[in-house]
Amino acid sequence: MANLGTIILIGILILLTVIIFRRPFGCLLRLIINTIGGFIILFLFNFVGQFFGVTLSLGWFNAVIVGIFGLPGVGLLLILQWLFGISMGI
Repeated sequence: MANLGTIILIGILILLTVIIFRRPFGCLLRLIINTIGGFIILFLFNFVGQFFGVTLSLGWFNAVIVGIFGLPGVGLLLILQWLFGISMGI
């Protein structure tokens, strides 16, 4: 049976680990959720855009850009596609 000091020390170490790594994990989780949202926005944009002849690639790079910047990210990708004549989906 472990003594009380060891149990308290392990509890403190677990608590410190959670406190230290909570923020990076939260940022990573937010980035993943925003990227999924970016894929959804790009899918909907392509669904509507196919009627007007304007589509964007559904690559993960585009999804991250749209996830971070939102609708202005879609505008950014459209401008880049227009300027360079390429699709930025990686």
